[in-house]
Amino acid sequence: MKKLKLGMVGGGQGAFIGAVHRIASRIDNHYELVAGAFSSSPDKALASGKELGIHDDRNYKSFEEMAEKESTRPDKIDVVAIVTPNHMHHPIAMAFIKKGFHIICDKPLAMNTKECEELVSAVKDHKIIFALTHNYTGYPMIRNARAMCANNELGNIRVIQAEYAQDWLTEDLENKKDSGGNKQATWRTDPTQSGGGGSIGDIGTHAYNLLRFITGLQTKEISAELTSFVPGRKLDDNAQISLRFHTGAKASIWATQIAPGNENHLQIRIYGEKGGIEWCQEDPNYLYFTKFGHPKQKITRGGAGSLSEASNVTRIPSGHPEGYLEGFANIYTEVAKAIHAFSEGKYNSTNYMFPTVEDGLEGIKFIEKALESNSANSNWIKF
Repeated sequence: MKKLKLGMVGGGQGAFIGAVHRIASRIDNHYELVAGAFSSSPDKALASGKELGIHDDRNYKSFEEMAEKESTRPDKIDVVAIVTPNHMHHPIAMAFIKKGFHIICDKPLAMNTKECEELVSAVKDHKIIFALTHNYTGYPMIRNARAMCANNELGNIRVIQAEYAQDWLTEDLENKKDSGGNKQATWRTDPTQSGGGGSIGDIGTHAYNLLRFITGLQTKEISAELTSFVPGRKLDDNAQISLRFHTGAKASIWATQIAPGNENHLQIRIYGEKGGIEWCQEDPNYLYFTKFGHPKQKITRGGAGSLSEASNVTRIPSGHPEGYLEGFANIYTEVAKAIHAFSEGKYNSTNYMFPTVEDGLEGIKFIEKALESNSANSNWIKF
């Protein structure tokens, strides 16, 4: 396929996720980064662009300037990646959607359901492709788990246990004076930049998105207890959530960033009437399946028992680790294929698995309903 011209907003000097997106875009050689507005600070934006080798006439001081000038170029970008703090996702996305550009946006989609609904409507009106980088959906063994559920290998789903545990915010890192504070901690614990959810928004939404991606279940009710254990912290650093689904299935989600000894422990276990599956992000190349009454089976990425849905997003033989960057790359590659199909008038959304603007709305609704429940002493709230 012809390389797509990629633009980026955010992700400049000192940013973590921007570099991840740039690496992911290059892995399968479908994109070339040609333009950007890499910071809300004009000077930092220009300096970041120079470091990345962006030509001066496409190294912009602001996203508004970028959207306007790129839309008039004969060689304009094909798609823009939005990798800013949460509060900027909506205005940036709207600016580029109105100019007809396809979007790849980091999660969460926006700050509240109103903003999300505006984006959903704008995407439909302007008929563009919008992908949200819930990157764990790109892991081969997660695709395998999804296919197993779709094939009814577990039977009717009864119970789901999902957890995402980290420890990096165990201390007041955002205000730690001896380190001058921490950029990632500062904005992620600031409700004006991050939104109403702390750990639930940063990592809890990943767990929620993952269980729905794998099972396809629709949420009926939610009960949540959100806690800020670190004194003075404005957003939750621990979330304990229960879910009821329309099928009768039940789930619990634990999301925390104050659990010493946990680096990036995302784990999901799903149990049905015929069997169960288990997967852990820190050991992502293995999926464990137990058929009721039989020994536990280890399914390896690229190995025996791996289904075509996993093989389609596998690059190297089994036994060689694939994970975080490749998960992002799988989403970027699917988006590239979708954009090419779109340009040829052959796009059909059912042919692609990347998370969409509607998935982003679901994630923000999850946060808001959890906040509502927490405010009502963890009462059950209709979803």
